[in-house]
Amino acid sequence: MKVVLPGGTGQVGTVLDRALTAAGHEVTVLTRHPEQERHIGWDGAALGHWAAAVDGCDVVINLAGRSVSCRYTAENPRAMMDSRVDSARVIGEAIAAAERPPRVWLQMSTATIYAHRYDAANDESTGVIGGSEAGVPDYWAYSVEIAKNWEQAQAEARTPKTRKVVLRSAMVMSPDRGGVFDVLLRLARLGLGGPVAGGAQYVSWIHDEDFVRAVEFLIARDDLEGPVNLASPGPLPHRAFMRALRTAWGVPVGLPATRWMAELGAFALRSDTELLFKSRRVVPGRLRAAGFDFAHPEWDGAVADLVRRVRSMRPGLFG
Repeated sequence: MKVVLPGGTGQVGTVLDRALTAAGHEVTVLTRHPEQERHIGWDGAALGHWAAAVDGCDVVINLAGRSVSCRYTAENPRAMMDSRVDSARVIGEAIAAAERPPRVWLQMSTATIYAHRYDAANDESTGVIGGSEAGVPDYWAYSVEIAKNWEQAQAEARTPKTRKVVLRSAMVMSPDRGGVFDVLLRLARLGLGGPVAGGAQYVSWIHDEDFVRAVEFLIARDDLEGPVNLASPGPLPHRAFMRALRTAWGVPVGLPATRWMAELGAFALRSDTELLFKSRRVVPGRLRAAGFDFAHPEWDGAVADLVRRVRSMRPGLFG
C-alpha cells in the first residue's frame, strides 16, 4: 500500500510512519524540512511537485498543522488555524487534480472540537460541539473554530472518488521523547504529577498502538466516512489519570497544582492551560459500533505498557 503522510515528522506522524513502514507499506512523508529519501518538501499551502506523490497513492493521512503546544498569543492561534486549513485545502486540490486519486483521505482533527463538560461523554452522534460554554475563557472558542474550519476544508474538497474520514483524535500516548506522555512522565518523576486545579476535568487519550490500529481499521473499512473519534473508551478525571501514571512509574506522591500554579507552569513551558483545564470527555462511539477492539481500553493497563516501553528504550532513566 502506498501512503502519503503530510506532516509526518511530528509525534503522531512518527508513530504512524514507523508502524506503517514496519508493516511493509511504502510511506512518503511531506514536510517543510525533508531529511530522508522518503521525504518530499512542501509548504503546506500551495500545489507543487509534491502533488505527484498523491497521484497514484492508495491513502493520504494528513497530519499537518502547527503544534498546539504553544502560548495562545494573537499570532500562534492564527498560525494554528492557517496551517491546518491551508494544508487540508491544498491536499484536496492535489487529490482533485490526480489522474489516479487515492481511495481514502484520512484528515486529522481533534477531540477539542467537543464542549468542555463533566456530565456526559461526547460521541459522534450525541456529543456537544464546543464554543458556547459558559464559564470558560473566551479564547477556548477559537480552538473549536480551528477544528471546525479544519474539518470544513476537507468537506468542501471536490474529491468524489476518494472516501473522506475525519480523525477526531484525543491525545496520543507513546513512549517517544518530546510527546505528551514524555512531558507528563517527567512531571511525575519530579514529584509534580498531582491533580491540577482539583483534577475533576476529564482526560481523553489513546494508546499509540490503538491509534495505529484504528487508522488501519478505517483504511480497510470502505463503509466508514465522516467524523470518527479516536479515543479510548475509558476517559477519566485528571486526578485518577495522574495517580495511575505515578503508580506505574513508582512515584508515591504528586504535588497538586492550583490554577495559578498551572498558569505559571504553562508559561514556563511556553504552553497554554487549555490543555490542562478543559474537560475532554470523549468516547469512540463509531469505532466501537463498527466492531473495533481496543488493545488498551483502560488507562491502568495502557500506562503500565507505556512505562515498560520507556524503561526498555531508556534503561538509564530511573526515579
